[in-house]
Amino acid sequence: MSASPRYLIVNADDLGASASVNRGILEAHEHGIVTSASLMVDMPGAGSLTSTGSMSVGLHAQLTNEDAELLFDTGACREEVERQLGRFEALLGRPPTHLDSHHNVHLEPPLSELFEEIARERGLPLRGFSPARYYADFYGQWDDETHLEQVSVETLSEMLDVEVGPGITELGCHPGYTGDGFESSYLIEREAEVRTLCDPAIRARVQELGITLIDYTELAAAAAGEREG
Repeated sequence: MSASPRYLIVNADDLGASASVNRGILEAHEHGIVTSASLMVDMPGAGSLTSTGSMSVGLHAQLTNEDAELLFDTGACREEVERQLGRFEALLGRPPTHLDSHHNVHLEPPLSELFEEIARERGLPLRGFSPARYYADFYGQWDDETHLEQVSVETLSEMLDVEVGPGITELGCHPGYTGDGFESSYLIEREAEVRTLCDPAIRARVQELGITLIDYTELAAAAAGEREG
């Protein structure tokens, strides 16, 4: 009996944050294993995004920081998400391929129910509620300290082996370059992620493990094939 297939979506959050972040994400797609991205439609780099390559692109809804009051008003939250969905289509000329949120605020009630409703109405896969298991530990910072070892080639190679099991997995990542006035507590870590995601050893490890890289446009077919298998 053949082994169960292992599918992997590598999704880069924060597309649109700045031109430099865009550049890092596109490099990690063109020369690395990133297959998908999530766009922040109101950030400075969103309007200057001229190409997304062959990536699937979803909406990275922003409902945190200055919009924190929205987290306690589901009516206002729905209006804001709908506005951002409209902005997404105006920018890219097409609907998003999936839906998630900045800092993953949609994963907890009451926003989880609201996001599930919006995703269902629009037929969009929603992070954490789709056939793809979400894995978020490829992230080089915690307790306000940088941990580049967590986004190293060695660590990602182990993650691919241990965490990408049979079925479909979404690996979250945050590649990018600094510059353009982009302010974030997560900067040098982004550049380290670009280097790791583009390292030939990672592509070789994916192939060695028999992992099939897919994007969100291929999610439904992969899930159907998994059920039939």
